[in-house]
Amino acid sequence: MVEQRPALYIGYHRRLVAEIESCIHVTNIKSIDEVECDLTATFAPREKAVAVARQIKERVARRVGPCLTSSIGIAPNWLLAKLATDMEKPDGLVVLDDEDIPQKLLALDMTDFCGIGPRMDTRLRAHGIDTVARLYGATKATLRGIWGGVEGERMFGRLRGENIALPPPTHKTVGKSHVLPPDKRTEAGSLGVLHRLLQMAAMRLRSMGHYAGGLSVLVGYADGASWGDELRLTETQDTLTLTGALNQLWARRPPGLRQRKPLQVGVVLNRLLPMNAHTPDLFAHEQENARERLHHAMDTLNQTFGNGSVFYGGAFGATANAPMRIAFTRIPTPELEEIDPRRERRVRGKTPDGFNH
Repeated sequence: MVEQRPALYIGYHRRLVAEIESCIHVTNIKSIDEVECDLTATFAPREKAVAVARQIKERVARRVGPCLTSSIGIAPNWLLAKLATDMEKPDGLVVLDDEDIPQKLLALDMTDFCGIGPRMDTRLRAHGIDTVARLYGATKATLRGIWGGVEGERMFGRLRGENIALPPPTHKTVGKSHVLPPDKRTEAGSLGVLHRLLQMAAMRLRSMGHYAGGLSVLVGYADGASWGDELRLTETQDTLTLTGALNQLWARRPPGLRQRKPLQVGVVLNRLLPMNAHTPDLFAHEQENARERLHHAMDTLNQTFGNGSVFYGGAFGATANAPMRIAFTRIPTPELEEIDPRRERRVRGKTPDGFNH
């Protein structure tokens, strides 16, 4: 087994994006290993598009590392360009012109298309659509019905090369979860990790410029049992308010669960509200401003000196837990989430007075 090193991978991701950006503007970062670039403004002619693709390949190999090959797809829209990247791996360059559609795609599986996973594939087959040829032959109304809405119409257009953008992303939740190490599979240990997760989630919430109107807490036990509860709040990004909510939920657990061994814990901040839609509490405005200054100072210290440099006492002894993870659609910010293990070793010998200096 090899221990993961997310900060190293994110460092390479940033270097790759910088090299691509030096050749062509990166329109959208899809994931840690996939970006989208719009060719319309300068690189629309086929020869210019191919030339910039080859330039990217050359710069990545020369400036980032010869072991990092890349597959580049060029097509009328992002869906077909993504599909083209899979048609010639591991070091391909595939161009799909208008006249290539759909002929060059008919031999593919339907699940090769982004947006058609196992469930959608089953639904399509239930309607008699079991090949790419039949997918292309389906009417717009048929696809709308199968998808259950406008996304079916969008798929109809994208399959034909129409440049239909994805809807703008919306932040619905901020969640953190962690499988407990053996020494934390106790009442006190699991609660400490929950406090750690909550403080990390609140910091990320503030960095996004959002407020949360609800908190959910989840615990899974070694015997297969599970517990979860939720509390609605006046929209907040204040860690102390959220800590009070966590303690309230923790106290509401059924007594029978307290004898079981916790295995996994998680927190979810939900009912998110953008900062520009938040109305401050008229009667607690002064206290809210003071808390904002406190959290800004703590966030600055953690971003400057590493996450866990300063934290609330509920997370004492658990700051090495819940290390940074790279999700499929979200690249974390190491400055917000990376933990310095050397700092945790220094903290463990201190008295739990509620602060880490």
